[in-house]
Amino acid sequence: MAGLASIEVVRVENPQELNLIFGQSHFIKTVEDLYEALVQSSPGIRFGLAFNEASGARLVRRAGNDPDLVELAVRNLRAIGAGHAFLIFLKEAFPINVLNAVKAVPEVCRIYAATANPLEVVVGVSEQGRGVLGVIDGFPPVGVEGEEEEQARRALLRRFGYKL
Repeated sequence: MAGLASIEVVRVENPQELNLIFGQSHFIKTVEDLYEALVQSSPGIRFGLAFNEASGARLVRRAGNDPDLVELAVRNLRAIGAGHAFLIFLKEAFPINVLNAVKAVPEVCRIYAATANPLEVVVGVSEQGRGVLGVIDGFPPVGVEGEEEEQARRALLRRFGYKL
């Protein structure tokens, strides 16, 4: 019979409100493959990524082209402590610019969040270790979009070049 488990909530430290991608993968090759996917998908991207190895040496593997972002990813993944989790912090790119490339990496199992919102990770803790149960991304809605908000949304997407 398995022992009892508990639940913890870990707030992702993101003082600059950077865009990030948080997910789950399954193999040490993840770090190099994510690095390649990011640099090939968005010219000029600055990023730091970290991956929690779940077996073997069980290290936080890391890569990136911005040392501060690499350190931020490592620090956050150490706090989360769940095996096979990865975290990417982005500058000079939005998740929409790289998300399909990240999802196409063969080792990637799932994406939990792609956001610049405050993010909390819900972690299950057992005798064996820690696992991600889900995320809390941002805040709950306070109303329903009206015509003015719809027009502002449409204008924002066109200003960013996502719609014609």
